[in-house]
Amino acid sequence: MKTILLVDDEPKIIQLARDYLERAGFTILTARDGASALTTARAGKPDLIVLDLGLPDRDGLDVTRALRKESAVPIIMVTARNEESDKLVGLEIGADDYITKPFSPKELVARVRVVLRRFEAAHTRADIIRAADVTLDLPRMKVTIGKRAVELTATEFQILTTLAREPGRIFTRAQLLDAARGVAFESYERAIDAHIKNIRRKIEPDPRAPRYLLSVYGVGYKFSDE
Repeated sequence: MKTILLVDDEPKIIQLARDYLERAGFTILTARDGASALTTARAGKPDLIVLDLGLPDRDGLDVTRALRKESAVPIIMVTARNEESDKLVGLEIGADDYITKPFSPKELVARVRVVLRRFEAAHTRADIIRAADVTLDLPRMKVTIGKRAVELTATEFQILTTLAREPGRIFTRAQLLDAARGVAFESYERAIDAHIKNIRRKIEPDPRAPRYLLSVYGVGYKFSDE
């Protein structure tokens, strides 16, 4: 049974989320501020943390930074803020997903399940990655779409591998840039857009209506999890 740590200073939200997650079969830990969140995370070793950004004592972004120095535990940010910059910063410093208040508790349960599946898949490294009908042979750097072979550059292969390894996870341009380092690569993050355009041209049935590589407005890109 997976353990989820809920961090929020609003008791009603904690109770509602707890009820739905327990009903879904999860064990729940709770914390109402940043200090207790870190203490509980260290002691309880949760499998995933649902973390509100608007905490009374310590900003959720600071808590995320602290957690990332010592743990790879999946983190879903919860925020009442609609600014794309908050989501972007959170993802940049290591959060795995975000959900905006007010949210449906059913959606939260679904997000928790998806992020846990992604985390487990990403930490079971394999030489072959399959996502939808895309297959990547990592040792041979070969890509096939169905039975059709596709030629990608080294940079394009690294970017596609990063996205396809965790379908549904949103990657910022900076994260994709980091993933592609080690090969000849432009330092400017917006160069990622050009590479995504080239990958789409090679793998998508219709590059103007992407099926695999989806844009997330104001944030970055993800590989479709549908």
